[in-house]
Amino acid sequence: MASIEIEVAGRRYNVACRDGEEEHLHSVAAEVDRRAQDAAAALGSLTETRQLLYAALLLSDDIRELRAGAGIPDPVPPPPDPAIAQALERLATRVEALADSLERSA
Repeated sequence: MASIEIEVAGRRYNVACRDGEEEHLHSVAAEVDRRAQDAAAALGSLTETRQLLYAALLLSDDIRELRAGAGIPDPVPPPPDPAIAQALERLATRVEALADSLERSA
């Protein structure tokens, strides 16, 4: 098992991957980083947590569009209740506050 260093949203991470997949992991990490940078550029100053959240949302949106274009059904239907989205937003805010607190104490 190989261990490589990637950079996403301005932070370096050591991650493991199968031997021989290092270049692929660098490539997909670069795409996530690009999306995180796109989110920050479009929305202004974002915490690392928010940058990664928006990067994940942008990538998920691309996946949905590709599946729709290929006639592949979406395995996860959109949430049926707006209360779920509100609860997730509150949870994201709490997680972000916790991350900020941990970063300040580090």
